Formats: sequence, structure tokens, C-alpha cells
Amino acid sequence: MKSLSGKIAIVTGASSGIGRATAKLFAEKGARLVVAARGRSALDGLVEEIAAGGAEAVALAGDVADEAFARRLVETAVDRFGGLDIAFNNAGALGEMAPVRDLSPGGWNETLATNLTGAFLGAKYQIPAMVERGGGSLVFTSSFVGCGVGLPNVAAYAASKAGLLGLVQVLAAELGEQGIRANAILPGGTDTPLNMANFPGAGPEVRDFVNGLHALKRMATPGEIARSVLYLASDDSSFVTGEAHRVDGGASVSRT
Repeated sequence: MKSLSGKIAIVTGASSGIGRATAKLFAEKGARLVVAARGRSALDGLVEEIAAGGAEAVALAGDVADEAFARRLVETAVDRFGGLDIAFNNAGALGEMAPVRDLSPGGWNETLATNLTGAFLGAKYQIPAMVERGGGSLVFTSSFVGCGVGLPNVAAYAASKAGLLGLVQVLAAELGEQGIRANAILPGGTDTPLNMANFPGAGPEVRDFVNGLHALKRMATPGEIARSVLYLASDDSSFVTGEAHRVDGGASVSRT
């Protein structure tokens, strides 16, 4: 059984979906948590749920693309719990959807700031704290989109998620001797209210289309993705680093 007893973790994008499911699973496995997202109320509810289960968590609301916020997350983990062992840099956004010729530079920059620069800033401040602990695990949320599957109208999202794989490979090469591992999960379509909200007014045909992209002909639940994050965060994956870990229900191989 994967245990995080005694571990201290940061989870960004924790207010809903994959981030929320992962934070709760980490807590169940014994971790103490700093949870982050833009919205405070959902984070407070998450902290209450974690506390009801007998674990500890503290919430910080802010933007992962803000360097001061990235630094404050780590400072909170160190000041409140004594260090940092795990960081799940999960916060992300689909961003502006349009064909490349119509995509605004502002929309492009905003998406990359959240999805890619936010991950860089997170790692920049998480690494020294992990070195102090003798090692750790950095996990990032990439996507099957842009990493094997091309979909129209999501160029900024796809580019940012592909960029994360380059970041992960460099981090793995730089940090291995210091006992820090870096990996990315590549989820397929995940059934969350936020994901479906990206298609306002869409009917059942949109869900059917997304289901059909996968060999399993369905989307994942957030809990299914969270269990893969737990594997990469835990010592069960102690010899895994620099990996693009697909959790995509066969979307990358399906042609039916």
C-alpha cells in the first residue's frame, strides 16, 4: 500500500477535479498538505473535509503564475509543517480556444503563463526545500493533447502541455543526484464539471465525442487520475524520473 506518512505536500489547482481528488487521497495516505487554487471558498471546504478525516491541510488562494505566490506556498509548507517532500503542480487552464490564425497573443500568453510558467515557478521554489529534506518528488499535469494527439482550436493549451515534458526531462537530469524525481502525468479526458463547462451549451454529442477519443470509450474519473499521481509521488516509483506517464484510457493509441 502506498503510504505518504510523514510527507509534506503542495497541491495546486486543488479546488476541484484532479487536484481536489489528489489532495484528498494524499491526506488519506498520511500527508500534510498545502492546497492552492484561485478560489478561496472551495479550498476552505477541502481543508474542512481533510480535517474531518483526521489529516492536516492549510489553504492559500492565489495565481500560480505569480512568482511571489509560488514562493509563499513553499514558505507555508516549511513554516507550518517543517519542509516539503512532494509537489503536485497541477493548476492549469484550457485558455482561449480559436484556430491559430485567430488566436490572440494575449490568450496565448495567458495560457502559457498559467500552464507552463506557473509550473516553472513552482519548481524553482520547491527544489531548495526538497534538497533540504534530502530529496522529493515533483509531479506535473501535462495532457494527451499536444503529446500524441492534436485537436483543433487549442494551440496554446497543447503547446504549454507539451512544454511541460521538456521541463520535466531537464529537471530529472538536473536533480537526480540530489534525490529529487520529476515526472508528468498525461491524463485523458476527465469527467469534471469544469471540463464540461468549457463547452457551454453543448449537448450529449460533445460528451459522446470525448468518450469516443479513448480506447476505453469513456472519460476518467478524477480519482483514477489521482491514483496515478499517488504512485509518482510515493516511494513506489523510487526509480522513475523524467517520465511522461500516460493515464489516457488509450486516447494516444485509439483510432476507432
